[in-house]
Amino acid sequence: MISFPVRQTVLLAATLTLVTGPARAQEAKRRWERLCQIRQEKFDRILPEVMRENGIDMWIVAQKEGHNDPMYEHLGRGYTGSIGYYLFADRGEGRVERAALGITGGMLEQCPSYDLVSGDADLAKFVAERAPQRIGINTSDEIGAADGLSHSLFLHLRKTLGSRYADRMVSAEKLVSDYRSRHTAAELVAFGEAGELSRTIAERALSNEVIVPGRTTLSDVAWWMWDQLLAKGLGSSFDMPSVYITGPDGIEATSNERIIQRGDLLVIDWGVGYLNMWTDVKRMAYVLREGERAVPPGFQRAFDQAAKVREVIRRTIRPGGTAAEMLATINRAIAAMPGFEIMPGFNRPSADPATTDVIVGCHAVGDLGHGSGPSIAWFNPLRLTFAIRPTNLFSIEFFAYTSAPEFGGKKVRIPLEDNAVVTERGVEWLYPINPGIRLIK
Repeated sequence: MISFPVRQTVLLAATLTLVTGPARAQEAKRRWERLCQIRQEKFDRILPEVMRENGIDMWIVAQKEGHNDPMYEHLGRGYTGSIGYYLFADRGEGRVERAALGITGGMLEQCPSYDLVSGDADLAKFVAERAPQRIGINTSDEIGAADGLSHSLFLHLRKTLGSRYADRMVSAEKLVSDYRSRHTAAELVAFGEAGELSRTIAERALSNEVIVPGRTTLSDVAWWMWDQLLAKGLGSSFDMPSVYITGPDGIEATSNERIIQRGDLLVIDWGVGYLNMWTDVKRMAYVLREGERAVPPGFQRAFDQAAKVREVIRRTIRPGGTAAEMLATINRAIAAMPGFEIMPGFNRPSADPATTDVIVGCHAVGDLGHGSGPSIAWFNPLRLTFAIRPTNLFSIEFFAYTSAPEFGGKKVRIPLEDNAVVTERGVEWLYPINPGIRLIK
């Protein structure tokens, strides 16, 4: 350890304060500037398109102090004194008018996204002057991000607008889904960065940098990942990272005090939030036994089988049809490969050791870890009916079950998941995908 005289120590501390203080503040400003750009471009490019497709000529997003709508981050944040509204009116002029009434604040006001930002919240006057025929409000049957309107705020809207306009209110569920799931170039750049952060942290976590076999617990790994998020100013898509061990009977333990042992097959399932873009990524690792130098052959074959499925999905997905139609097409393509079958339900592989059983769950991603847009997954029935559009982001997620001698002939589950954008050309990855099972010595 080097010892500095007191005077030099004080000067060094002052210098570090001058360097790190403003530098850290500038990072916050850079992120705000990028979010401002994204919002302006979405208001200009995407909002008119989705309002007209859904036949909505006014969209009202209402919120209270202490109870922000799920669209809060997407619409520019701000401070709501009592009740405030983000308002969007399509007046047939090529662009959509934007106003924030009863919502103020420096970051909202300094980004020129809105035509009007005012502490005045005279909603009835604003609506009457524009006389909309269909007013979208954030109520939803399935999509949580489109369901921010509380019952009391709904009653408040009806009373404030009066029956003439209250009777014109309709669910904005599909509008919200379309707006959140179609992306600008700036959003795709941000999402690619989020994906790179996700996979880099996960890959570091599944290494001897973090794991000492026989000493490190699953929760140690999960908390290390949380520390990385805190240090980098990132969010978590699903709260605590899932760090789990998969065995012959399925998942054995997840992010708990189970000590990682040699011979364990580890999986990380998690997502990172950066610039309001959220990922969902998996990585795998094997903990080498004494004398081993490679992944056991049965596990390696199982991964190779899964990689074949991933390539079929990559080649198959295209924009145009509904997510349900695409899921049926993908399932037919997988079932057409010798030795592969589609499972009738999650975690229900066949007893046939010669068959690799697969289930596909390529859900939306981006605006959330489980996103709001079209979903090529059995667990999002409404979103299966939505059409796939260019710039939709998908988690290319599926589970492949292949018999392995290391599990006594039982099937090892290989879960692959990386994130991609759909373009007119098809699926395009936004960062390097999982190349294989990592090794921990």
